[in-house]
Amino acid sequence: MLNYKEEFDHELNEDIDVLTETANPYQLIVWNDEVNTFEWVIETLIEVCGHSSEQAEQCAMLIHTQGKYAVKNGDYDDLKPMCDAITERGIGATIEITAF
Repeated sequence: MLNYKEEFDHELNEDIDVLTETANPYQLIVWNDEVNTFEWVIETLIEVCGHSSEQAEQCAMLIHTQGKYAVKNGDYDDLKPMCDAITERGIGATIEITAF
């Protein structure tokens, strides 16, 4: 039998899990290619997604090594303009539903 604190912690964790699942249901995926330079991808992530230079560099490396990477999570309406701006710069990007 759970004591009060264990029961409260368990319920709190369930609430956090539900909030996390519904708060950011989409991912902005950037795809690797053989055309765009690291510098261009980094500059794009800083300007379009608001990443710091360090965050953009890390994302660019992950895109390069994994073939794609979710650079931003959020609502579709927030990610769509970013996706469009990235693709207008010649970089492959899509929006996908977050897998739980």
